[in-house]
Parts: sequence; structure tokens; C-alpha cells
Amino acid sequence: MSVEQISIFLENKAGRLAEVTTILADAGVNIKALALADTSEFGILRLIVDKREVAQTVLKNNGVTVRLTHVVAVEVSHTPGGLNRILQILQAQGINVEYMYGFPYQKAEAVILFRFNKPEVAMDVLRQAGVRIFTSEELFSV
Repeated sequence: MSVEQISIFLENKAGRLAEVTTILADAGVNIKALALADTSEFGILRLIVDKREVAQTVLKNNGVTVRLTHVVAVEVSHTPGGLNRILQILQAQGINVEYMYGFPYQKAEAVILFRFNKPEVAMDVLRQAGVRIFTSEELFSV
């Protein structure tokens, strides 16, 4: 019940990000959420898009290095300590958060996309604690 994410490896130079977004826009792909991490040499652009297969195909056809990974969409209370509650549940089970970023979604208080070292265990532990986990279908429904 994870969400498919596209990871794109980009050379860290002016205009490279715009090249990627132009390719996606021209293919009619809508970016729903993103995170960008960089070093002096390269960056990793992580995207959640509405048409993942189309995005992968057009990016690869344009020479962009693309990898598919899975992240977990978790509802987090939009109150002080909301994120901390989730992190405490995970910490108690020895689950590491590799990275995370927000996902704009009107049907929940807040949604954060997580990459865990043990995603299946994390989802089970969170569900047992009464935390809502979203499917791709839920996130992309209107």
C-alpha cells in the first residue's frame, strides 16, 4: 500500500530542473509533490506524479536517469506534536526514516510521504497505532 515515487538524478547546473519540468509538462504529467536534495555535483529530484508510467517513459526517452521507489503516505495531525507522535511510534520499533516530505491533500489534516528502512513493518506499526496510511488511489482521487 505504498505510493510510487520517481527519483531523478540531475546534474547540478542551471536549467537542468527546467528541462525536466518541461518534458513532464509537454507530456501532460502533473507534479503532485516533490522534494529536491542536492550536493555540489548533482541533485536528486523526488516526484509524485499523476501519470507515473508516462513520466518514466518520456523522461527516459529524453536521456534522464529515472528510478522508481516506494514511499508511504501517512496522515499526520496538524497540531503541535503531530509529527513527533508518528516519529515516536517508529522509534519505539527501531524503524529509521530515510527521508520525508509533505504532500498537499485537502482530505486530511496533513500528509507526509516517508521513505523507511523497513516500510512493511512501519506500515503495520502505524496502522496498529490507529494512524491512517493512504493508497495512491486515495491521494489522486478528486
